[in-house]
Amino acid sequence: MRQFYIFYSDAFFIAIKSIFEHKLRAFLTLLGVIIGVASVVVVGASISGLNSYVTEKVSKVLGANHFMITRMAFSGRMEDDEFERRNKLNKKVTWEEYEYIKERCNACAEIGAANNAGTDLNQDGIEMPSVRVLGVTANMAEIEDKTIALGRFISDSEVERTAKVCVLGTDVVDKYFPNQNPLGQKVKVRGIPLTVIGVEEKRGSMFGDPLDRNLYMPITLHLQLFERGNGIQVHGKSSDRDSLTLAIEDARTVLRNKRKLLGSDEDTFGLVNTAELGGQIDEFTGAIAAVVVPITMITLIVGGIVVMNIMLVSVTERTFEVGLRKALGATRQQILLQFLIESALLCVAGGIMGLLLAVGVTTLITVLLEITMTVTIGYVLLSVIVSSVIGIIAGLYPAYKAAKLDPIVALTKN
Repeated sequence: MRQFYIFYSDAFFIAIKSIFEHKLRAFLTLLGVIIGVASVVVVGASISGLNSYVTEKVSKVLGANHFMITRMAFSGRMEDDEFERRNKLNKKVTWEEYEYIKERCNACAEIGAANNAGTDLNQDGIEMPSVRVLGVTANMAEIEDKTIALGRFISDSEVERTAKVCVLGTDVVDKYFPNQNPLGQKVKVRGIPLTVIGVEEKRGSMFGDPLDRNLYMPITLHLQLFERGNGIQVHGKSSDRDSLTLAIEDARTVLRNKRKLLGSDEDTFGLVNTAELGGQIDEFTGAIAAVVVPITMITLIVGGIVVMNIMLVSVTERTFEVGLRKALGATRQQILLQFLIESALLCVAGGIMGLLLAVGVTTLITVLLEITMTVTIGYVLLSVIVSSVIGIIAGLYPAYKAAKLDPIVALTKN
């Protein structure tokens, strides 16, 4: 056992000595592995960051444990024929149906309604095009987990009496009430002055599209000012994540009963489950990873080829040393392991340096560009393990070549 440890410690120090004797060559050898590992980790961080970014933005827009019933709902790409079929089959959701679901959905913690339309605001000569105007019930703040930064949200009594009040997104506030308190101020929508009672907390943007260009009003007022088009949206919320499926099925069954649909009949409405959106986001980013990560792995393979080339040069340069060691009693296995240890050390060192480089790059991008990039343990392990395996594979042939050398021939080549 003692000889075993002595051999490995000697082999390790010989490998270190060989690497430091040729520092520039070792560094250039490491570059391929460093770049390969850094590429894999940075790409993984980007994909993970994209997943977190989209999930965060979706949760800010829709809230948690939330579902929606509307005339048409899409999950993924729908073929033209299927769209036409659903367009003919589905019927718009009415206010009466909203009240019917609200009264009978026992598994739902909240049932609310919303309607949306786009309009251009023009006030005191200041124009703001494409503002999203949403008519909502009072409980939509709870259903979509809205945070009100200033003032309050719309109340039940204001919905009942069709009050001319509104809650603004921060983009609208910045446009019309910069550096002043907007509460109590008036904003005209289609010529109707609305009193500002609240301001929603800033939500930022999603892929460049603003999430704060919004104006909320009582849904009863919205239905008077705008065409009903495809009907209203019914929004539901469960008390927790575990009961979301039960709440969705309860609301779905209630509406099917209202529309007198039999068991074999298709739903004549669309249903959006926010929990399923999370799964679709995972599938989307997973598909990106499946394509991009193998491509970046090619850089690691190139790094391995460089390591193999340098190890072959090292074997050629150290022919006399190998012959001397074999003449003094070193076995083929010991010579083989010595060169394998050296190539593995190069790749492991490159892997660690590549990882540090990746952490630095992702941190810099996050700070300077405010783009979330998350270095995940999965991609770290993947890159380090792959770089180590490549180091061993890359060293196999040179090590085998060194182990095969005839000591007499090797000594005469000095």
